[in-house]
Amino acid sequence: MNVHEFERMLPWQLREELAKRPVAYVPVGTYEWHGEHLPVGLDSLTSHGICLRAAETDGGIVLPPLYYGTGGGHGHYMWSMMMPEAHEIESQLDLTLTKLKGFGFKLAVLFSGHFPPEQLDMIDRLALKQNDRRMKVVSYAVNRIEGLKFEPDHAALFETMLLAALHPHLVQLDKLPTLSKQPPPPDEDPFGLQRHDPTHALHGIFGPDPRLFNTADASELLHCSVSWLVSMVQKNLKSQAGTD
Repeated sequence: MNVHEFERMLPWQLREELAKRPVAYVPVGTYEWHGEHLPVGLDSLTSHGICLRAAETDGGIVLPPLYYGTGGGHGHYMWSMMMPEAHEIESQLDLTLTKLKGFGFKLAVLFSGHFPPEQLDMIDRLALKQNDRRMKVVSYAVNRIEGLKFEPDHAALFETMLLAALHPHLVQLDKLPTLSKQPPPPDEDPFGLQRHDPTHALHGIFGPDPRLFNTADASELLHCSVSWLVSMVQKNLKSQAGTD
């Protein structure tokens, strides 16, 4: 079985994969509250999972996900751990990209499962700084995937389905009140500030109700996400080859 996880690969495997597909995926996320039904590492689990599926489809290696992120509206929630400033994370990612360039990779993909402006600005800065003729660096995020049937959210239907397609055992919808016992208020704004209320059935969850989860939709969402990322990698590799 082909291995694509950097930390699990032996030197000969890394050399072989580098020669076949000189693409490195660098997934990033954070530790953050995602409701009672989802793990606090969801953003990193999702970014790593999508990158790994892309590598299994198209080749390349996937670094371990970075679990510390920055920005967003849930930093004060229990179990959230995020850097107040980006520079601590940025220096680590900067070194990672420099090393990957030295190893001979032609394309590095920064891919974030955590997508507040502070995090996205950080990966965009790094891509701009590190991108050159030796190694192209691109920055993508879950909320930048185009053509999806569902809109990105926070711990709501979109993120619940995406994680369920990758790690179904980590999604526990039974930890939320049932729809029959606690339906959402009529005409509720799913992104409204009332969701910060600890007594709300969907406390800390912003977006469509995750209790409307559908397995078929989850599988399609993951498939489309991976296909889009693979298409971006192929496009960027082709343009990088033209500069050699």
